[in-house]
Amino acid sequence: MVNEAPLEDTGAGLVPQGDGWFVLNAKDARWFAAEGRPALCFFESGDPDWPQLGINICVLGPGQPMSRYHWESDQEDFLVVSGEALAIVEDEERPLNAWDLLHCPPNTNHVIVGAGSGPCVVISVGAREHQNTPEWGAYPVNALAAKYGASTPEETTDPNVAYADVKPQRGPERYQDGWLPSWST
Repeated sequence: MVNEAPLEDTGAGLVPQGDGWFVLNAKDARWFAAEGRPALCFFESGDPDWPQLGINICVLGPGQPMSRYHWESDQEDFLVVSGEALAIVEDEERPLNAWDLLHCPPNTNHVIVGAGSGPCVVISVGAREHQNTPEWGAYPVNALAAKYGASTPEETTDPNVAYADVKPQRGPERYQDGWLPSWST
């Protein structure tokens, strides 16, 4: 039998402790945010990271890149649940709207940038087979992504190098009203 993982209040939201099952509402979870940067919700505590599958929610403002243009050795998928975004995939632009899914097989160069006039909410899911290995992936320089502030200044496999010029750093904080859409059932 698998035990339930306790949820600990970090002061910036709840995080699971241990490997057990749990139920956690995104509005109660720990978020990471900074002025001018997308807000991110990770459901895992970071200790330990989930070894097989990662999932997070990203709230992008218009023109905000979700990440730097990159590829990973594992599959990633992105579901837009509200708002508009722009996907840059293999040096092509594709508009994304609510309920569009971007599927990135291993080794697909990509980034998502917020578009439209309001927030865009994206659920990201990624495999983790190579996550903490030298073969995880890389950040190539890309002129199209650079137009949106989403290209690293130099090709690298090191996230610290890829994000060295991105400020301010996100810090943990509680959910802010308005980040997620309110839907009635």
